Amino acid sequence: MPIIVNLDVMMAKRKISLNELSERVDLTLSNLSILKTGKAKAIRFSTLDAICKALDCQPGDILEYVNEEK
Repeated sequence: MPIIVNLDVMMAKRKISLNELSERVDLTLSNLSILKTGKAKAIRFSTLDAICKALDCQPGDILEYVNEEK
């Protein structure tokens, strides 16, 4: 898939654990883990908004497009 999820990178930069982020964004650990590992097929804008607020970042800091044709 050409969309890469860099949630783990942003979490490391902000020194926040999966448990703490889960509490801040009111998302289950399992759903957040699925997103973090790049196994999610979709993300709601409200979830992305909550994550960006909690990590003080932009959506582009978390999601990256990579052209697979190259």
